[in-house]
Amino acid sequence: MAEEDKDNKTEEPTERRLKKARDKGDVASSKEGGTLMAMLSLFGITVFVLPSTAGPLSGLLRGVFETAGQIDVGVGVTGLRDLGTLTRELIGGVALLLAPLVLLMVLGALAGAALQGEVVMAAERLRPKWSKISPLAGLKRLVSAASLVEFAKSVAKVLLVGAIAGVVTWQAVRQIWLAQGLLPEALAEFARAAAARMLLYTLALVAVIAAADIMWKRFDHRRKQRMSMKEVRDEHKETEGDPLIRAKRMGLRRERARQRLASAVPRATVILTNPTHYAVALKYESGKDLAPVCLAKGTDLIAARIRSLATEAEIPIVENRPLARALHDVAEIDREIPVEHWEAVAAIIGYVMDLKSDKHRAPPAGSQLRQDGPDPAET
Repeated sequence: MAEEDKDNKTEEPTERRLKKARDKGDVASSKEGGTLMAMLSLFGITVFVLPSTAGPLSGLLRGVFETAGQIDVGVGVTGLRDLGTLTRELIGGVALLLAPLVLLMVLGALAGAALQGEVVMAAERLRPKWSKISPLAGLKRLVSAASLVEFAKSVAKVLLVGAIAGVVTWQAVRQIWLAQGLLPEALAEFARAAAARMLLYTLALVAVIAAADIMWKRFDHRRKQRMSMKEVRDEHKETEGDPLIRAKRMGLRRERARQRLASAVPRATVILTNPTHYAVALKYESGKDLAPVCLAKGTDLIAARIRSLATEAEIPIVENRPLARALHDVAEIDREIPVEHWEAVAAIIGYVMDLKSDKHRAPPAGSQLRQDGPDPAET
């Protein structure tokens, strides 16, 4: 049965399973996304950055070489200071010119990470493992099906990119041979345009490969995280608890609730009902309670249980639909009822007290003594 479950992982992974994989750093990741962003960065550099950077950069370097023989460098500490100043000026100028290039490369790296989806930093990946340094494990990874597929994919990319480079280079050389009056200083711009064209074709090819690879990696990662029915049941037990234990706990809670009702309802002064769906047990002892206290409340089956216990304990049951429902919504067990209901409840309790004193009068407006309850005059 264990082998069957192991070999039949047909269930989609749960969020808990995927979260565990993320915590270990196991997420769908495609190298082609990074390659695509690298090619896009190179294309942007070639098309947008080089035209505005190449001229000033070459002028800066040309100025250094032209004035190299005219620079006066002192000796000792003074010479070191002069060299430091010259170096700082040169590096500052080069850095300023190359800043857009670096910024574009950083943006490409960030876009490559965002293209993958979620970025995960997992300490599990940094822990040393024998499988990572074991020659046997390394050999198994090297000859695995996944490694062979990656090798075949890399060879195919090299061949395709080489073919694109060969075609573009052949066309560029042919144009140079056929061009008339081509000046040497125009060769740099001509080469840049050819390189941009080659990068554009390569970018289109890599974009298709990257899109397909990202979709495959995500599908393959989810497929590897699939679970067997046994794993689903085990996880459910871990998160929700064993069904037998959970049922036993629910039974204990119900028993405690019944015991609590059995001890609370007989101490009530009156039971308010709706008449069958809601029931609220209230207690008020003159001189002891500042206001009526809610001893118990419930709906449907619990309300029926409260009424049954009240009948057995000879507690008056008064029907007042709006008041019973309102108290059920706002009253808290073993707490005084809200102030806004004091007047209405006081009128009902006063009515019940009068009946117990054999003072028969009409019940408060909207209230009615339930016929299935005991006669307060007899209690």
